[in-house]
Amino acid sequence: MAKHIPLLDVQHLTKSIGDLLLFDDISFSVADTGRVGLIARNGAGKSTLLNILTGREDYDAGDIVYRNGIRVGYLEQAPAFDPEQSVIDACFSRAGDLSELISRYEVCMKTPGTPGLDDLLVEMDLHKAWDFELRAKQILTKLDISEYDKPMGQLSGGQKKRVALANVLLSEPDLLIMDEPTNHLDLGMTEWLENYLQQHVKALLMVTHDRYFLNRVCSDILELDEQGMFAYHGSYEYYLEKREERMTATNASIARAKNLYRKELDWMRRMPCARGHKARYRQEAFYELEKQAQRRMEERTARLEVKSGYIGSKIFEAEYVSKSFGEDKVILKDFYYNFSRYEKMGIVGNNGTGKSTFLKLLLGEVRPDSGRFVVGETVRFGYYAQEGFEFDKEMKVIDAVRRTAETIDLGGGRKLTASQLLTHFLFPPARQQDYIYKLSGGERRRLYLCTVLMTNPNFLILDEPTNDLDIATLQILEEYLADFRGCVIIVSHDRYFMDKVVDHLLVFKGNGVVEDFPGNYTQYREWEEARQAEEKKEKPAAATVGDCSRAERAASRPRKLTFKEKRELETLEAEIEALEAEKKDLEEALCSGRLPVEELTEKSIRLPRLQRELDEKSERWLELSMIGEA
Repeated sequence: MAKHIPLLDVQHLTKSIGDLLLFDDISFSVADTGRVGLIARNGAGKSTLLNILTGREDYDAGDIVYRNGIRVGYLEQAPAFDPEQSVIDACFSRAGDLSELISRYEVCMKTPGTPGLDDLLVEMDLHKAWDFELRAKQILTKLDISEYDKPMGQLSGGQKKRVALANVLLSEPDLLIMDEPTNHLDLGMTEWLENYLQQHVKALLMVTHDRYFLNRVCSDILELDEQGMFAYHGSYEYYLEKREERMTATNASIARAKNLYRKELDWMRRMPCARGHKARYRQEAFYELEKQAQRRMEERTARLEVKSGYIGSKIFEAEYVSKSFGEDKVILKDFYYNFSRYEKMGIVGNNGTGKSTFLKLLLGEVRPDSGRFVVGETVRFGYYAQEGFEFDKEMKVIDAVRRTAETIDLGGGRKLTASQLLTHFLFPPARQQDYIYKLSGGERRRLYLCTVLMTNPNFLILDEPTNDLDIATLQILEEYLADFRGCVIIVSHDRYFMDKVVDHLLVFKGNGVVEDFPGNYTQYREWEEARQAEEKKEKPAAATVGDCSRAERAASRPRKLTFKEKRELETLEAEIEALEAEKKDLEEALCSGRLPVEELTEKSIRLPRLQRELDEKSERWLELSMIGEA
């Protein structure tokens, strides 16, 4: 069995911020082939831990040891760039060792006599530096970034995160550390990133809330919980099973401690003061037992049965709505839809196809070019916006929710207080009295969600609710929406969340095309794949005439080169021979050390272009040669 060497070893790490202890005496390691997912609730210190590991924050105690000579890449949650720098220059400036190599080459080319050029050329070939710009553009294109000369200051927050993701992938590190890599990625990009990480990344440590992504990419799970670290050597599904076993065992241990504590407390009360010195060891054991008995596992034991206000049979009707921005960006084109009572709809599609705009059209925040939305009189919207909500940071958590309402009427004389709602969404009473400026980014998103739910809407519209929310909160929200007696529309790139909640999809294809699909996201993907496979089968069949078509008869015979292809093959042979001769001359000239700077620069630029041309013509020659041999 192969022995795995740790790239990162963390021992006895402790970190506190003021009087808040984030983690205490935690230890873990990441092996040279490890793919580790880090899970924790918002505010538990996930991002802080990653910042500590990458040297951006200090810590109170412990040791962090990296294997000598390894390259570490880090994708931050909110990366910062020079606003004047272009997209492609931002990629070059953050290419790590490769960026430094390219800079040395450029300096060498500008220096009289070009000292050290021979060694630099060897390094450039070894690290594939000549193709860096091409690889950068390929990855940026996959991440829907195509304006390579656009200043970084003109990009949205999501676009900057995708440029940062491209940068860290291009650096090809030995250990890749990522904080929420799927935020701001559409479904297609997320699936592409899954495949890329599986095929190209050596070792990985990442924080993500995307459970499908976590399950398919990671082979080990670390959970930061109760200031400690728990390791699970398996996928996310394995983690769920073993975590449930751990919680059951821990709760049983706490229950036993409470029973014993009651007996010891009775003994402590009855023990005469004069005999206290005779049983000091038992007193000390009592205080340890008291700590164990007072532990509280903040696991939910009951679902929150919140019933929405009455909603009539008339919900909303989109009557042939059209909307576009200029001639090039069509969002809707004569779109008609009649929304059903209690429907739970998901909206999916690539970035820029108009999903968020559709929600704003429905809410009346954006006006359609033609057509209209007719909304029922009993409909009361609750809107969770992608851009979030700005809180007064000097306000307490509980006051931010009470500002909306003190209680929710559940019917039958039952009421739900603001404090009870916050407790259910993982804000314990002590945390409710904290000021908002003390909350993490994820906790503020969770608080924003509570303010939306506190309005007691009967129609929830959630635009990217899964961004920055931890898995525990997502599980609570999934249960809430499953029991919600109202209508729901969700825009999300979280496939697991969509599968759990929605029963119907609108698929935005772009250019005003919207598909209506009766099912969840996984069912849609299965249907889409089956449809594409069927279309591939039907294309050859379309050429059939009678029982045996000309196409079938032609396919049954060996393929021969046409006259034009024969001429092309002969021409290619001559061109390849000439290019190989030119390449040899260039390499000899570059290694001679006798060229003037201008000619040296010209030949250095020509060499990688010549190599690409040679590769393309050789590939075409091979393709034609194989046909000729058939």
